[in-house]
Amino acid sequence: MTADGRDPGLQPERTRLAWRRTTLSWTVVALLAGRQALHGGPTAAGVLAVALSLLAWLGFLTVAHRRVAGMGTVDPARLSPRHALTAAACTVALAVFAATMLF
Repeated sequence: MTADGRDPGLQPERTRLAWRRTTLSWTVVALLAGRQALHGGPTAAGVLAVALSLLAWLGFLTVAHRRVAGMGTVDPARLSPRHALTAAACTVALAVFAATMLF
């Protein structure tokens, strides 16, 4: 039980596993995006797309790692607005990079 009388049960474990699954999905998407961008041989635009996708992946990985590490306590801290915004911005950025690679 936490100080406020709330029993979190398995919620922190489920949240930690969800962040890990999301990180794994992100890794697969980033690798597939890199493969697609460099499919016809390395071009300047393809290399830039891979670099930006890698940067977005690293940003999301950092947020996810902090969140997973924070969930290991009895009373986990809430996700800060800054980290939530970073995760959302990285997700939107990767979607934009994927959309531009299709055209």
